[in-house]
Amino acid sequence: MSDLVRAVLPDGWPAPRGYANGTVTDGPLVHVGGQIGWRPDGTFPDGGLLPQIEQALTNIVAVVEAAGGTVEGIARLTWYVTDMDAYRASLKDLGPVYRAVMGRHFPSMALVRVVELVEREAMVEIEAVAVLPRG
Repeated sequence: MSDLVRAVLPDGWPAPRGYANGTVTDGPLVHVGGQIGWRPDGTFPDGGLLPQIEQALTNIVAVVEAAGGTVEGIARLTWYVTDMDAYRASLKDLGPVYRAVMGRHFPSMALVRVVELVEREAMVEIEAVAVLPRG
């Protein structure tokens, strides 16, 4: 993973693909509030769930970088989606979208279906915790 975030894999567990079961961190933390898939100007990208996921992840990285961190310091993501069927249907195409923003960095994650989000157009909201480098 990185010097700041190390994956935890209990003995005998299979290696997860695309996420970590847990992470160990060293350093100050930044907690990123839920980011939805809108651009800084308040508009949503066209195309449904995947463009909103890409934008929400981009927003998280922007907050982490503004705090002095990097994508490699992101230790945890919690995803809230309004349509689990749409999420499941997008899995084949989700990997490239995720890697375009996050690279091959896979922090611990949780995914939760919710009835709705505050912004009516929002289909996803993602929270994050990141470790900031010492310095």
